Amino acid sequence: MQFTIDHTCPHSDARTGVIKTDHGDIQTPVFMPVGTAGAIKAVTMEQMEQETDARIILGNTYHLYLRPGIEILKEVGGLHRFGTWSKPILTDSGGYQVFSLAAMRRITPEGVTFASHIDGSKHLFTPERVMEIERAIGADIMMAFDECCPGDASYAYAKQSLDTTEQWLDRCIKHLEHTPPLYGYEQALFPIVQGCVYPDLRRRAAEHIASLGAPGNAIGGLAVGEPTDKMYEMIELTNSILPKDKPRYLMGVGTPANILEGIARGVDMFDCIMPTRNARNGQLFTWQGTINIRNAKWRTCHEPIDPEGTASTDHRYTRAYLYHLFKAQEITGLTLASIHNIAFYLDLVNQAHDHIVAGDYTDWMRSVLPALTRRL
Repeated sequence: MQFTIDHTCPHSDARTGVIKTDHGDIQTPVFMPVGTAGAIKAVTMEQMEQETDARIILGNTYHLYLRPGIEILKEVGGLHRFGTWSKPILTDSGGYQVFSLAAMRRITPEGVTFASHIDGSKHLFTPERVMEIERAIGADIMMAFDECCPGDASYAYAKQSLDTTEQWLDRCIKHLEHTPPLYGYEQALFPIVQGCVYPDLRRRAAEHIASLGAPGNAIGGLAVGEPTDKMYEMIELTNSILPKDKPRYLMGVGTPANILEGIARGVDMFDCIMPTRNARNGQLFTWQGTINIRNAKWRTCHEPIDPEGTASTDHRYTRAYLYHLFKAQEITGLTLASIHNIAFYLDLVNQAHDHIVAGDYTDWMRSVLPALTRRL
C-alpha cells in the first residue's frame, strides 16, 4: 500500500492525497461508509456505486465472524466477492465491541471472551485469532486488535488498557509475519493509538506506533464520551507525532463538523455509523443544516429532498414524499434517507479536498460550520 500527499493547506494541517491499494486508489480526505455485517444498512451495492462516490467501505470483524462466519467467506474468496464490492474494504478488529459490549465480555491478557449478542455463545478473540479472521475476510486494510476504553476512564484504567493494547499490537504484528494473505493481494495492518484523554498516554502510544513504520496509522478511543474539545486536543497531539507521510485514520468520528475539524488537524480517513443510523431515524444532513423529516413542517414541502444534493434521488423525490414514507413506515424511506446522507458525507470530504487544493480550506471551513450545526 502506498500513500502520496498531493496538496497541503497553508493555514492548517489539512492535506489531500491518494492511497493506492490492490482494489483501487482512494482519494483523501475520505469518508468510509460503515457496512458492519458486510452491507450498508438499507442500501444495495448497486445504489452505493450509482448514487454515491464511495471509494472504500468498512466491515466489522466481530459481526462477520459471527455471521455469516469465516468459513463461508473463505469458500467464496472473501468479502469483496461475497458482497460484490470491487473497491477497497477496511475491517475494524472488534476492538470497539470490547467497549460497546462491556456487559457481555471479559478482558484478560490473553484476549477478550465475548458472549455473542445473537445467541449468548462464548467466543475468545485473541490478537492472533483476530488477524486470522481479518485475513479470511480479505480486507485491504486491517486494524490491529485493541481495547477501546471509555472516554471517562480513570488514568489507572486507561494506562492498564494501553499496556494491553500495546502487547496485543506486538502479537498482531508477529502473527502476520507467519500468515500470508489468502487471496493474492496485499493486506495492510494499521496500529491504533489509544490512551483515552491523557496526553502522556497518547504521546507514549503515538511514539511507539510511529517507530513501527506501519503503512498507515489510526487514532482510536475518541468520540466515546469525552468532551469535544478534548477529542480535538488528542487529535492534535497524536498527529504531531504520527508520521506525516502515512495516512491517518480517525476511527468512528463523527458529525460533519467533527470531520472538517479533523481534516484541519491532519486526519485523512474517517468512518462513522451516523449517516445511516441517523437517516433511519429521519435525520438528513444538508449544507443548510439538519432536517428532521418526521417533522410536520415537511408534510407539504414539495421541494426536492436536497436541491444541492449529489445523488439523483435528492432531486427525483420531494421532502413531502419522504415525510410520507416515514409516517407510513415504508422501508423505501429508510433507503432514500440513507443514500442522501452517505452522498452528503462524501460530498463533504470532496469539497474539503477541492478547497485544500485551492488553498482556502480554513476560510471555507469557518464559513460552512455555522450552517452544518444548525437545525432546520
